[in-house]
Amino acid sequence: MKIVVDIATVFRDLLLQEDTDNDKKITKDDVGPKRFILLDQKTKVETVIEGTYFLANLLQELAVHKENGIAIATLDLARIQEKPVDRISRKIRDDYWNELTRTIDKKGLEQILKDEKTTNKIPTLYISAKDVQGVNYFTTLEKELKNFKVEVLPLGYTEEYVATLNTKPGILALGLRQESGSLQGIPFVIPGGRFNEMYGWDSYFIGAGLLIDNQLEKAMAIADNFKYQILHYGKILNANRSYYLTRTQPPLYSSLLVDIVQTKIPDLDWLREHVQTVILEYNTVWMVPGERLTNTGLNRYKSGGVGMPFEVEPGHFDDILAPFALKYNLPIREFEKHYLNRTIIDAVLDEYFVHDRSLRESGHDTTNRLIGVCANLNSVDVNSFLFKYEKDISNLIAAFFGGSLQLNDIIYTAAEWDAKAEFRKSKMDELCWNETTNMYLDYDFINKKQMPFEAATTFFPLWAGLCSEQQAKKLVENALPQFTMAGGITGSTIGSSALFPPDAPQRQWDYPFGWAPHQVLLWQGLLQYGFKEKAQEMAYRWLWLITTNAVEYNGTIPEKFDLEISSHKVFAEYGNVGTEFDYIAKEGFGWVNASYQMGLQIINELLKVKLNQLVPPEEIF
Repeated sequence: MKIVVDIATVFRDLLLQEDTDNDKKITKDDVGPKRFILLDQKTKVETVIEGTYFLANLLQELAVHKENGIAIATLDLARIQEKPVDRISRKIRDDYWNELTRTIDKKGLEQILKDEKTTNKIPTLYISAKDVQGVNYFTTLEKELKNFKVEVLPLGYTEEYVATLNTKPGILALGLRQESGSLQGIPFVIPGGRFNEMYGWDSYFIGAGLLIDNQLEKAMAIADNFKYQILHYGKILNANRSYYLTRTQPPLYSSLLVDIVQTKIPDLDWLREHVQTVILEYNTVWMVPGERLTNTGLNRYKSGGVGMPFEVEPGHFDDILAPFALKYNLPIREFEKHYLNRTIIDAVLDEYFVHDRSLRESGHDTTNRLIGVCANLNSVDVNSFLFKYEKDISNLIAAFFGGSLQLNDIIYTAAEWDAKAEFRKSKMDELCWNETTNMYLDYDFINKKQMPFEAATTFFPLWAGLCSEQQAKKLVENALPQFTMAGGITGSTIGSSALFPPDAPQRQWDYPFGWAPHQVLLWQGLLQYGFKEKAQEMAYRWLWLITTNAVEYNGTIPEKFDLEISSHKVFAEYGNVGTEFDYIAKEGFGWVNASYQMGLQIINELLKVKLNQLVPPEEIF
């Protein structure tokens, strides 16, 4: 059914009646009548729209027409009355991925450079001197556009040099390629909101979502930008900003390649180059003794860099800096300035920030699991990821390259990568598996003990295929219930919260918060070990949470959730990205978008019906 309406009039009247808290959304928190009459301008027939969800859909459809400058428009009632699951999934597939796509080239540069993290009067683009093509392209563009400046990173730059860039932070260039007769930026997909750049582990989950939505080329482009970063910046960056040059993120490059080849077998030359680059990253980023490789044979997160992480909001570290300001008899802001400029160097404070930067390298920024100790830990997460690297490299070499592949005069075989994986598994069993808790725990290799903190990363070995069948069974039967809530699994158990004082800051990766990567890796692990029904249950819980919040809050898809209250209203450090918009959500949030599409691949048709009805998990499982 089609309805012809005056967009401006209906838009105004709808908001006046239903948006009672004036937040430019129609949500369950509004106290209007939740009943609006649409009058067809042609037929004069009235149509009643009732309920928060349908009124919010109406607002969104009106907003689209209004933005397009359409005065009189025909509304499709089917869109307003669309089932929640269909609407959310469609908007992710057809709208959100496109809204989140960026390029660093003449066409896309302005969108990248002008955001809330740019503090320079003239935005700065940094580029590696190794990228001769890129240097020529961007220096020419600098003269043409005159609204930004280009700085070329010197060969062999040091950590101290990177620290000097903090007074003039900027974006880092990514790859270019010939397309339609000209150089264009290789596309990437950002998480959304204030995260207007390419993030390391976010990009894997985003890529997996793109593949489900038949956007193979964009997923391959993410892999191409991973390769570019390794070749030009030495690692897959936390994100492509100047202050991340010394920091990587959880290694998931090989997993993206595996997902791509399972979707469609690519050109073998393309795949060969990428497998070789994965091996290069493995050897030069992760397996350097004394850096990210420890004397136990297992790995750690160990970010380079000097001093405080630059990306945090003002005052974030005041509780840490206060005693040192007192020690040096300086006001806290003055001490901070001296410390940042390295006119004061304090070994104890430097050590704290080694752990803090490493924690941020883990992607879990922040969690009490890693604060003050991260660089001392053979963490379960990084070693699960690297086990998966080793198995993926073996499987790709065996399946596509006849069992051996050459890199820099060294021939690598599938068998030797299997051996690396088996060694890592044996060390994980020895140092990280805890038979009492039936969980994997981080191992402190300095103090030679397991850490008692119980985190959702305990399920990462399940995803990686590292567990024995018996360990998998114990994880599912004994550990999983301790993390499970109505809307999925929490970042840690409530018992781990008790390890810290009641007034300790609430960390966003700990209980009671739920994150998409934890859910997705759990589901995939459950499926890998044959727990299909449990995988469907856990996927349903998360999808129910996303769907319910979108229905009740004008289509909101946020970065994370508070599972204690099953809500996107998170009151912890950094707040919640993806919740600030006017009238219509245009982006969602990268890895939550992906998790929604991935979860729909797991649950059965009956559960999809119940999901559309918002049936709470406790009424099903």
